[in-house]
Amino acid sequence: MPQIIETVDVSVPVSVAYNQWTQFEEFPKFLDEVESIQQVTDTLTEWKVSVAGVERTFEANITEQHPDERVAWNSTGGEVDHAGVVTFHKLADTETRVTVQLDWEPKGLLEKLGSAVGVGGHAVKKDLKNFKEYIESTEHPDGAWRGEVQA
Repeated sequence: MPQIIETVDVSVPVSVAYNQWTQFEEFPKFLDEVESIQQVTDTLTEWKVSVAGVERTFEANITEQHPDERVAWNSTGGEVDHAGVVTFHKLADTETRVTVQLDWEPKGLLEKLGSAVGVGGHAVKKDLKNFKEYIESTEHPDGAWRGEVQA
């Protein structure tokens, strides 16, 4: 499975960055490939994405969540096979490092070719840049879920 690791520093407190990341239904505002996400339960989400013009749906299960530290997930069915973790590191009172690690299995010729030339990493880097622009421009998260999920 290819692995992608990307990092961005955002000029907001760690709690603001973390709180925004827990608002999965708002991801289409800054993740280009995400069409929609529905929060089914505290730990289950349903995703609809468009990758290279191909729509895919899947469920993702939150496997671990610790406020202001990390959110981990894996896909549980559907057309996308992936797992990941996002971590939040306080650099200063109003500066946070956000790191995404994503393991995914490309499907079809186009995705496999894209994976071979690093398209996935570029997409994650762009999405993190979009997240930075979004959260720094609003300065307030769209909401927050501060519950714990133990691995």
